[in-house]
Amino acid sequence: MAKTNILSYILRAKNRLNTLQVLEEGKKISAQIEKQTSMYKSHASRTLKELKSKGLIKCSNPDDRNFKFYELTAEGRKVLSQANKILKDIKK
Repeated sequence: MAKTNILSYILRAKNRLNTLQVLEEGKKISAQIEKQTSMYKSHASRTLKELKSKGLIKCSNPDDRNFKFYELTAEGRKVLSQANKILKDIKK
């Protein structure tokens, strides 16, 4: 996916953007992401799966069935930085 398309993809859905922003703080389990973004479990699960498939986040312990830790990839950090810059410019 081209850079512009992935950026548009993130900005179109607040759940995607909010999830990336929460993960910017460091590794989190899905329950923490749900709580900090006020998402239902099913929405958080779907959002994590989508972001993972795009290469923006990764699971650092995929074999653990109960407490999977998610974190941003280098690409995820770049995209989030660009998205935050756009949002900052819009709010000016």
